Amino acid sequence: MERSLDKAAKYFGLTRPKLIALMRDKGLLTDRNLPAFPVRDREYLRIKNGNWYHEKAGMQYSQSTKVRQAGMPWLASQLGLELPAIPADNRDVA
Repeated sequence: MERSLDKAAKYFGLTRPKLIALMRDKGLLTDRNLPAFPVRDREYLRIKNGNWYHEKAGMQYSQSTKVRQAGMPWLASQLGLELPAIPADNRDVA
């Protein structure tokens, strides 16, 4: 499972701009909000490439950062954040 920076921020109880600021201060993101070390951090962060066609401007390309599942605890330790408590699983209760 991967999360956008917005969803990762909500997971930690932060806003997206606050998470981005923390990640930039730690040197994890570039000024374009992409991983600063995509090879080193590839188990935790990845670049998602997207494209679409605009009728006047032609092909448009975008890149965004996705946080992999293993990246959530890694990000918490890198930034000194608390991981939220895992909710109790009540599915087996009769």
